[in-house]
Parts: sequence; structure tokens; C-alpha cells
Amino acid sequence: MKKVFLWAGGSILMGALLVALLLPSARRSREPSRRSNCKNNLKQIGIALHNYHDEYGMFPPAYTVDAEGNKLHSWRTLILPYMEQVALYNTIDLTKPWDDPANNVVRQTSLPVYHCPSSSGLPNHTNYLAIVGDDLAFPHAKSRTKQEFTDGLGETIFVVDVPEQNMVEWMSPNDADEQMYQSFQPESKMSHAGVVQILLGDGAVRAVTLTLPSEKRRALMTVGGNEEVGEF
Repeated sequence: MKKVFLWAGGSILMGALLVALLLPSARRSREPSRRSNCKNNLKQIGIALHNYHDEYGMFPPAYTVDAEGNKLHSWRTLILPYMEQVALYNTIDLTKPWDDPANNVVRQTSLPVYHCPSSSGLPNHTNYLAIVGDDLAFPHAKSRTKQEFTDGLGETIFVVDVPEQNMVEWMSPNDADEQMYQSFQPESKMSHAGVVQILLGDGAVRAVTLTLPSEKRRALMTVGGNEEVGEF
């Protein structure tokens, strides 16, 4: 019996070791699919943003505000009707803040289209943050028309896929800014190794290397700086 026990224990140990060795390879083999799904998520967001523009004549603001200027709801909430989420959108009380108890059920809802498949962050959190700033695609509580993008929609970042440490709840009216995007470096632990996936204003999705110089990053963020972007 002792010999059988030792053999069984050895088999279990060898099995565990084999699984440990195979796991990194399995993760790597799944990454191309996850990156492709992440790209599709961003494309859906881009289509929704343009459909919003078609209806209202402008893109959504980064967030809505109340009479006192306090943040209420995110652009991600505003485009829900164009993401096949009309029923969910209709349950939201837009007159109350996103984190008001009246909106708690929606707040806890998981929307895979707002979650990078390569991220292990909380299901009701999002990796897809807008670039917010006075001269950027989302000027805080104001909206932009297509005509304001004099640098060209195809050379202006709308949304970035941020790493887990920068994720927010998808209903949160908090996003990225220039400083955050500039902080992503080759050693940063991103959703996809070595690159950051970005949604451009024309709906295209690009995987941009983390070695891109800061001046080019700045050129890609501004809507009308007349900077030379070149290849990226």
C-alpha cells in the first residue's frame, strides 16, 4: 500500500507540474483572440459614438452635469441606446448621479463590450477611457462636432484601452487625460504587451507601440494643434 501511495502522490505532483508549465503557453495562445475581441469592442464603441453624432449633430460630452456643475453620467451611459442596450438605458435615472442608490442595479451590471478580454478587473469596470481635456476629443462637459476636428478624425484619439490599475466602473464619469496616456511606457503592464489599443475619431482601431514619442502622443490627442503626426 505504501508503494501505491507514493506512486499516486508522484503522479499528482507530476500532473500539477505539467499544468503549471502549460498555463503560460495557453495564455499566450489565447492572447491574439483576446486582442481581436478588444479591437471589436472598441470598434462597436466607435460606431455608437458616430450614431450618437448622427442623431444629435455632435458627439456626447465626457460627462453630464447638474445645475451646480457636479458630474452625473458618463459618455458610456449616453451611448447605451446605440450599443443595443436601450432597455438598460431606460432604467437609469439620469437626473441623479451615476452612483446614487437609484442607479445601483445598473451600476453593478456587467457589460462585456466595455471590458477588455485580457483584463481580470472587476466585471462592472471598464478599460475603455475617453481622452478628456480642453483641446482633446472630449472637452469635459461640452460636446464637439466633427467640424471641430481640424487635425482630422483619423489622427485624433477618442478612447484608449487602459491597464487594470486605471480601470473605473463603466458608469463612472471619470476617464483618462493627457497625463495618463503619456505615462504608459514600455515597462508598463498593459492589457496587451507592448502596445496600447486606441480608438481614433474615424472609427479605426490601432495598436500603438509604447515607444511612441511624447510629442507624437500629444499630436494624436489634440483636435486642432496642426502638429505633424506622421507614422504611428
